[in-house]
Amino acid sequence: METIERGSAGPSRVAIVGGIHGDEPAGERIVRRLAATLDEEGTGTGSVRLIVANDPALAAGTRYTDTDLNRAFPGDRESDEYERALAPRLAAALDGMDAVLALHTSHSAPPPFAIYSELTPSVRRSVTGMPIEYVLDSGNLRSTTLDSVVPHAVSIEVGRQGSEDAVEFGYDACLAFLRAHGALDDEPPTFTETTVVAGDEEVPKGGGEPHVHFANFESIPRGAVFAEDDVYTHRVDEEGIVPILASERGYEEIFGIYGRVQGTILPPGSVDDRGQIGDPAAGSEGETSGGELSTDEPKGDRSV
Repeated sequence: METIERGSAGPSRVAIVGGIHGDEPAGERIVRRLAATLDEEGTGTGSVRLIVANDPALAAGTRYTDTDLNRAFPGDRESDEYERALAPRLAAALDGMDAVLALHTSHSAPPPFAIYSELTPSVRRSVTGMPIEYVLDSGNLRSTTLDSVVPHAVSIEVGRQGSEDAVEFGYDACLAFLRAHGALDDEPPTFTETTVVAGDEEVPKGGGEPHVHFANFESIPRGAVFAEDDVYTHRVDEEGIVPILASERGYEEIFGIYGRVQGTILPPGSVDDRGQIGDPAAGSEGETSGGELSTDEPKGDRSV
């Protein structure tokens, strides 16, 4: 793990992490570009910590060496698995930060989006301060990711794995993140409402030839098949379901995640004391109705 310290224009201590997965080199490229751009000494009392997380996996060009780092938190310093031992070291490097941004890419199609596990005021500032339309609330999915164990952490999927567009968008998103937290004062921050989607369940793969029929955040009509292979036919029997991280070959075990649009997260200062998330507009895809997700399995028993 490599840590690079830079100055801040304000009092906040913020961190940006790239290279959690070794087959996602965009994160490391963005971090090094930021290191070359930002001043070593800032005018404020805060700091910007830039981290390249998983050097061996990046060198090998593989997602991980022993185990997926973003599934290994809180980890174990005594573990023989490299990433499981690395996880607590990375978390310690982020201890006390006012805001954390972790960079990712995927095989899934655009648009870029953010992910959080807990909507703190800092997380609200991060997600509404970056140029994204959607954010995934993953609080009900896993408890082993960086954003689930590190306070005020947000992950961002900046684009398609291996693309230059992901590097450019991710760099711009990082600058917006720094402005949102006062760490960069080259121009005023821009805050916008962001649609929040609750991630409910992962959609398992079985085997054979995979097919995905809907793109990320595209509303799946009731009764339509989202994805299928030689084992599963995933049919949606509920209105308001959208896919997240939808991909035929991006993941070995899942087609993606089912999500339900909850409404909008409003920028800082736009919310009264009664709530944190705006209500979905009546009649929009943010409304949900009765019904359940179903999986047709005509070709064998379900095995997750």
